[in-house]
Amino acid sequence: MTAEPQVASGRFLTALEVKPILNATKGNWVAVREYAGQDLVYVTHVWAWRCGLAQLKVGINGATPEVWPLPECHTNLPAANSVLPEDGDPYRGFPLRSVQQIEIQLTYDDLSVETGRFNRRGALIP
Repeated sequence: MTAEPQVASGRFLTALEVKPILNATKGNWVAVREYAGQDLVYVTHVWAWRCGLAQLKVGINGATPEVWPLPECHTNLPAANSVLPEDGDPYRGFPLRSVQQIEIQLTYDDLSVETGRFNRRGALIP
């Protein structure tokens, strides 16, 4: 990875612009939902602020965090962070009630890294 130039565009395309938002909303980085006999781990909030990120890693229950691909930024659209149907799903399924801890690692496009650790109770969608 190579650090990107940090120039404020007003479009939330760089770490300079998205890092303050993601830091202020860290509690929203991940959510867990019990649905259709599974635990669904959502990273929708991170996807919504993905422009300015170089990489997302997720670790479940103490496992080494693995890369979860991020959709491309849609710089041709007025809202570059839009999540479109062709971007895929911002979640993965796991066995029901198996997800107890989640670690999120964000690598920004300036190559700085932020980590958040969440327990099931704090991330569970009621």
